[in-house]
Amino acid sequence: MSQQVEEPARHYVGGEWTGGASEATFESTNPATGETLGAFRRGTEADVDRALDAAAGAFADWRALSYVDRAEYLWDIYHELRDRHDELGEVVTKECGKELSEGKADVTEAWHMVEWAAGNARHPHGDVVPSEIPGKDAAMRRKPRGVVGCITPWNFPVAIPFWHMAVTLVEGNTVVWKPAEQTPWCGQIIAEMFADAGIPEGVFNMVQGYGDAGAAIVDDDRVDTVLFTGSAEVGHGIADTVGGEPGKLAACEMGGKNGIVVTGEADLDTAVHSAVMSSFKTTGQRCVSAERLIVHEDVYDEFKARFVEIAEEVAVGDPLSTDTFMGPLVDDEQIEKVRKYNELAREEGEVLVDRTDLPPEEIPAGHEAGHWVGPFVYEADPEADLRVTREEVFGPHVALLRYSGDVERAIEIHDDTDYGLAGAIISEDYRQLHRFRDDAEVGLAYGNLPCIGAEVQLPFGGVKKSGNGYPSAREVIEAVTERTAWTLNNSREIQMAQGLSADVTTRE
Repeated sequence: MSQQVEEPARHYVGGEWTGGASEATFESTNPATGETLGAFRRGTEADVDRALDAAAGAFADWRALSYVDRAEYLWDIYHELRDRHDELGEVVTKECGKELSEGKADVTEAWHMVEWAAGNARHPHGDVVPSEIPGKDAAMRRKPRGVVGCITPWNFPVAIPFWHMAVTLVEGNTVVWKPAEQTPWCGQIIAEMFADAGIPEGVFNMVQGYGDAGAAIVDDDRVDTVLFTGSAEVGHGIADTVGGEPGKLAACEMGGKNGIVVTGEADLDTAVHSAVMSSFKTTGQRCVSAERLIVHEDVYDEFKARFVEIAEEVAVGDPLSTDTFMGPLVDDEQIEKVRKYNELAREEGEVLVDRTDLPPEEIPAGHEAGHWVGPFVYEADPEADLRVTREEVFGPHVALLRYSGDVERAIEIHDDTDYGLAGAIISEDYRQLHRFRDDAEVGLAYGNLPCIGAEVQLPFGGVKKSGNGYPSAREVIEAVTERTAWTLNNSREIQMAQGLSADVTTRE
């Protein structure tokens, strides 16, 4: 199906493809060309209700399988992701607009996650814990929580769904998934993979649609855990809703106002390269993209000159071309948001690069209807209380902030935001690197690297406004399982810990 979408494409519920309760549809559009890629059924609360019924009904039989038997269904998907790497990478690029190497990397990350989750099925689970009583054995075991609702974003439309779902399924839970409305084609292909793998009816369910379908998942008391990756606004709403329901959990990974600290001891080749990658890769539409570059006064002028020179020349164009570094923004809404913040930066800072409106000669032929914008770079005062240096833009919008003093001052500026997802430091002084690692308020810290990148065996999430959990890799296990502390007495007598008497006394 990757080269043609059956119209309108359907939901996958209870082991069947279904048109759902409504005839309403929505379209997937190529952000580089404006062309329609396909039509998809728009899910309703009734469709979510049916999917949750299917997932709840399948849970008992699914959890009864062994870890290894559950993982076997994922190995078919692992091989398909590898075999169709180039093809699916092109679909990702066509649907969300990031350049082709990033589209392919999205698929690679997906198979890495499936490999990790399925391989983990044969690794030790639980812990043996010493008891203070010689005749007792103590252990911790994990049990699946039940039905897990997964809500995923458009910018990693293949990788992040598998972050959520691969571990969740191997751990014995069932899934109801709503893909992002901007990338339903990728969602359709993933659902086809599960169907082709023969996963039992009701274990995996997909409902396409908008935020109302996602809200129906979050609000339903049959959902035991919600896994969410996306905007802070939506994620906080989910956390507030779920937090009021006893026994229900949410793990939400959200956005950031990420920064890179360039100290006076930085290697400027590494610094400039890392800043360009962090600020403009994926057209600034990564949750870890850097929108603040905090540069020491000793190297500021040279760094600025070199960074600005590259920002003026970064290749914006057809994301399917190997000569392109930046593709389009995802949709008109994002164009409007970036333009608004660029205009605000013109008022609050000093503009160094303004490629907001690309000239016609920079827009590829046949792509005039795309969502095009180029890099925007400005200087701002780190002491000032400015919206543009504190609010997430999610685009190629970058502030240069000059600082003086030691690395502690740089970290203060770095942490002066409500967010705490990712941050990087560039320095040849290991003491500065370690100070940033230990003190910066982030969930993801990088040293002498771009402020991007995820390896599936590491937790991915933030602090403060950036998240309340890590819906990926080993950390997602915490969100989709319950721990049971198991104590077994091997003695003929009962002996208690802490010196508690086990004697039973009577009136006689």
